[in-house]
Amino acid sequence: MELHLQTKPKAPSVSDQEVYDLLIVGGGPAGLNAALYAKRKGLKVAILAEKVGGQVLDTSSVENYLGLPSETGEGLMKKFQAHVAELKVPIKGHVLVNQIEDGTLKRVHTNTGQIFQSKTVILATGSKPRKLDVPGEKEFAGKGVAYCAICDGPLFAGMDVMVAGGGNSAVEAAIDLSKIANHVSLVHRSQFRADQILVDQLIAKENVSIHLNTQIQSVEGQGLVSHVNALDKETGEKVKIEGNGLFVEIGYLPNSDAFANLVKRNERGEIEVTAKCQTNIAGIFAAGDVTDMPYKQIVISAGEGAKAALAANDYINTL
Repeated sequence: MELHLQTKPKAPSVSDQEVYDLLIVGGGPAGLNAALYAKRKGLKVAILAEKVGGQVLDTSSVENYLGLPSETGEGLMKKFQAHVAELKVPIKGHVLVNQIEDGTLKRVHTNTGQIFQSKTVILATGSKPRKLDVPGEKEFAGKGVAYCAICDGPLFAGMDVMVAGGGNSAVEAAIDLSKIANHVSLVHRSQFRADQILVDQLIAKENVSIHLNTQIQSVEGQGLVSHVNALDKETGEKVKIEGNGLFVEIGYLPNSDAFANLVKRNERGEIEVTAKCQTNIAGIFAAGDVTDMPYKQIVISAGEGAKAALAANDYINTL
């Protein structure tokens, strides 16, 4: 008996010969959920993204997404992508958008030289790690200085490491690193900003030392990181904190520079949006961590993506 196996047809590729109803710039929770909602509304939609999955891929554990009590960041994004794939939304990854021209049709320029056209655009480019901006940080990047404990932590198994920061991301990184490192030193210029439940978990770790009100002033080493020089802000004394790696976890900056001459941004570089995710340019919307939306959380970004897609659909219906 001859068997005929059916394979699911692949999503079409993103074409610069098409005119889309909606182009989404960004492939994180906001962008993917926007695509899902737009497709369900019957819009011709496509995604352009540098990194499909966004920063969530660098998150070790997600425990606050409704309905999924415990999931890895990678696992959650696989679920998101699989859902969007079922709707056959075309996605072009590993591409940067470097300019958008406003007009009746928005012209989206990429670093590949291609220009894509759409009636509406959603900017969902997320954010990038904030730097300490101290001597030695740039020089030791990749030589002990890192910005993703999940990605690079295993390289420092059994070593002494440092974490800069006092928010949730820094405390979570320190907790994760304590499981594989010999010793973890958390250094923060003020008091904890992290959730108390995380702080309690960190304090309970026997191989973790905490340096609050301590300002890192330089990163030092010979070829590789060996320590940081810091200032104890309470005593005024200079301190030396040793470690083979420094994980900088002090927040993020919005990836909005490419749109600086297009849409209005606030003093932090976040794109200003209305309650319906509309920017100051008609037909251009924004969602997720790149905007001035408060509380940068996965579930909020996903919700904002849905809002932006619904708002874009409403806008198209007026054309």
